[in-house]
Amino acid sequence: MIQSINLAEKFELFEDQWTPKIIGELNGQYVKLAKLEGKFMWHSHEDEDELFMVIKGNFNHAFS
Repeated sequence: MIQSINLAEKFELFEDQWTPKIIGELNGQYVKLAKLEGKFMWHSHEDEDELFMVIKGNFNHAFS
């Protein structure tokens, strides 16, 4: 059974930035929320993929 998650409610549970919070799991991968501010230095993980979905604001990154 698929469980729905209210992202707005989850975001209200924390204030800290740059500290991802696990809110679920999908196909063996964690689903995480994070609040970000400032520049994000792009990086990669050899054994996993990442998805960045902006809920509010803008996402700008600099490639290293």
